[in-house]
Amino acid sequence: MKKLKRLGALALVLAAALTALSGCGQKDSSSAGASGPEDSAGTGTSAPAPVMDLSQITDPYLAVSGLAGDEVVARVGTAEITAGEYLYWLNRSIESYLSQPGSQMSALPWEAQVSEGVTFGQYMLDQALDAAVLHCTLREMARQEGLSPDPAIAPGLDADYTNMVLQAQGSEEQVTHMFWASMLSKELLTTLNENTDLYNQLQELYFGENSGRYPTDAEVMAYLEESGQYRAKHILLATIDLNTRQPLDEETVAQKKALADDLLSRLRAAEDPIALFDTLMHEHSEDTGLAANPEGYTTEKGKMVAPFEQAALALKDGEISGVVESDFGYHIILRLPMNPDEFRKECVGYLFQKTEEQEEQRLGVKKTAAYDKLDPGNFWENMQALQSAVQAELTANGQS
Repeated sequence: MKKLKRLGALALVLAAALTALSGCGQKDSSSAGASGPEDSAGTGTSAPAPVMDLSQITDPYLAVSGLAGDEVVARVGTAEITAGEYLYWLNRSIESYLSQPGSQMSALPWEAQVSEGVTFGQYMLDQALDAAVLHCTLREMARQEGLSPDPAIAPGLDADYTNMVLQAQGSEEQVTHMFWASMLSKELLTTLNENTDLYNQLQELYFGENSGRYPTDAEVMAYLEESGQYRAKHILLATIDLNTRQPLDEETVAQKKALADDLLSRLRAAEDPIALFDTLMHEHSEDTGLAANPEGYTTEKGKMVAPFEQAALALKDGEISGVVESDFGYHIILRLPMNPDEFRKECVGYLFQKTEEQEEQRLGVKKTAAYDKLDPGNFWENMQALQSAVQAELTANGQS
């Protein structure tokens, strides 16, 4: 289930932006996307990295994409998304991908198929458009509801900007270049943070405690059921070495099975099996995550190994399973109740996401001819060159 993924784009806008500015978004030469044996299209040929002269750039968006920053790439209803707004999200989407474990490579596979008819490059373009459309839709919803962003946001960011200039020894040009390294401008940074505030206001208006639509316990539980979330504890008797993933010998496995059967018999005969479960779990479970999760795991469908998940979902709250065998070993599972109070805020976010998506569909999203000109591989190659130029300027000025 796509649970609040789009709205997650709002959560760390300011923190991510300022972090990127402090480091200029520059990657180590050994990290993903650095110049390597393949070109940006993954064709296996080498291509020299472009060199950028910051003094010759008047529009960083034009420099990295071929589109002027104010050129319209899409519309949500009548509201426009400019290349400047969109390219911020394209840069964020690619950098988010590269920050994931296992994504390190010498060149990104722009032409590789990630699903039927969709290349990796198109997927990155779509992810960026999704985030840009979300922000544009939020502003349209706020306008329709007569909401305005907190007036303290802009002055606060002005103060942050002034401090940045002071740290750059009074060079506003250098700070501007630092913004470029993240496809940002002072104005866009303000807009992004205002959008986060508008999101909070809209969510409170539609589903807050005084909205008349604040989710009840029953609605929260229905949401948890729909999203496939559940809680469970287990006693694990491992039949593999949990460090090497190598199977244990047959005699040891037989001993583990006999112990699992004995523990289950004790639980079945207990007057208070739930209390005994905790005692036996702490005495016998070999789950390496137990110390960090003594109250059990909150998870969702598709996250746990299939035998565990199937057994857990078949239980009612407070029920204990039989001995369940998985690739990890023998499990005895206790299904735990979900407290709706702990998930009400998450449910509110989910309900608001559905509302936002419905409004987005009503308004309609249309790409322009300019959008079709975007080449993600070429953009990323130029983006790295821009970041390298900014990093070199900072280094020369003793700022990095």
